[in-house]
Formats: sequence, structure tokens, C-alpha cells
Amino acid sequence: MAVDERRIAVLGAGRIGEALIVGLLSSGWRGPGEISASSRRPERVAELAERHGIAASVDNVEAAAHAALVVVAVKPQDIDALLGEIGPAITPEQTVLSVAAATPTATIERHLAAGVPVVRAMPNTPSTVHEGIAGLCAGAHADDAHVTLAEEALAHLGSVVRVPERYMDAVTAVSGSGPAYFALLAEAMIEAGLLLGLSREISTQLVVQTMLGTAKQLRDERMHPVELREMVTSPGGTTIAAIRELESAGVRAAFLNAIQAAMTRSKELAAGED
Repeated sequence: MAVDERRIAVLGAGRIGEALIVGLLSSGWRGPGEISASSRRPERVAELAERHGIAASVDNVEAAAHAALVVVAVKPQDIDALLGEIGPAITPEQTVLSVAAATPTATIERHLAAGVPVVRAMPNTPSTVHEGIAGLCAGAHADDAHVTLAEEALAHLGSVVRVPERYMDAVTAVSGSGPAYFALLAEAMIEAGLLLGLSREISTQLVVQTMLGTAKQLRDERMHPVELREMVTSPGGTTIAAIRELESAGVRAAFLNAIQAAMTRSKELAAGED
């Protein structure tokens, strides 16, 4: 099978898969004629084709044909069935990029022909607004060129960091699950605003914009979190009174324990434990 070096297939084009398609198209890195996608539902296939002008199919093998990069974007519980279907058709001239959580490259490689390069990534949900971050690692047969291709594609969802595969469970715990931690914090802060008499709308706006602005300061000004915290914390002021309560409640230790628990669970899932 001849491989088109510019063709990208997105198999299982859900939220993350469609976000990748949008990023590739909006940047001009790929055109509609260079992207194919698949979905189990015919109505979703029609929607993808109409919305983006790409080739879409319920047939995963058809969608993956001739693609230099085959992105596996299904849920972890569906990946074995998908790989069993496409495995015989994928060649070592293609690169398989999996964004299925807690699925090691060795597990994917077992379903494919010998020598097929596999790259594993863990993007997070802000990828759908192109402000995500993904950890990326290479499988046994993936060299720098294969990883670079995957990295260039995922860069259209946000930032990308390369890590050895043994750290992918830590990436899952910190950034993959991370949006839920921030959402829980936002929920608590919004409720605190309600307790203090603010309307839900005003409290939500204050909290969400404060989180966004703080993240941009940390990123764009390359500030250390301690530096930013000390800048806001005046001697004998309101912020230090709040921080004393947070430290007394063990919030810092709770985050350490929570993220450790998430990594442990990721390892269990990767090992096939329910």
C-alpha cells in the first residue's frame, strides 16, 4: 500500500479527535483533502464530512488507508477492538499515534505487524480549545522522525512535552486528570463567593478569570508559583490569613496524596486491572 506522507487519519473522532482535525485545518498545516476520519455512528460520519469537508467513514480500515499518521482516538475500552480491526492493514511505513489513556505502547504493538512505529500521547481536555498539553513517548520501533511527526500534529492542540514511557502515568496524574482538580477548586471558590453574598454569575466570573489570568502570568511571565504567591501576600493581610487556613487544613498534602493516588490508579489500568 502506497503511503501519502501528508495524509492523516483520525480514528474515533470524538471531542479530542475533532479538536485535532480543527487545529490541523485552521492552521493550514493540512487541508481537508489530506485528512480522513472514522466514527462508529453514520450520523457522526456525515457530520464530520459536512462540517470539515474531510473524508469520513464508519470503516476504520478505509479511513486509515494511505495515511502516514494514524491517530487512534478511541476510549481505552474500545482500543483492542479497533486495533484488532486495523492491525492487519497497518504497515511499518505508517506511524500509529495513540491518545488512549493508560494504554502502553507494547499493548498496541502486539496488535500490529512487526516494526510498525507507535507513539503514545496523553493530551488533556483543554485540547478542545487548543490550550491543552500532551505528554508524548516513543514505542519500541518509533525513531525521532516518527515522534516529531506526532509532536507536530499534537502541537495544534496546545503544548507537547516528550517523556520516557515510564513517566506517562505521572503525566496522566498531573495533567491528564489535572483539569478536574482545577474544576473542583473553582467549584469550591465559587461556593465560597455565594457564602459571602455574591451572585453565582459574578462569583463564577471572578473565579474563572482569576484562574485564567494566574495561569497566563505563570506561563507568559515565567514566574515561579512561590514568587506569584508572595507578590499577592502582604504581611498581616487577607491573603496570608487565607493561606494559614489552607495549610492548617492540609491542602498541600492532600494534593500530593491525590496525585499520587491518580498515578497508582493509572498504573493499575495500564496493567489491565479493573
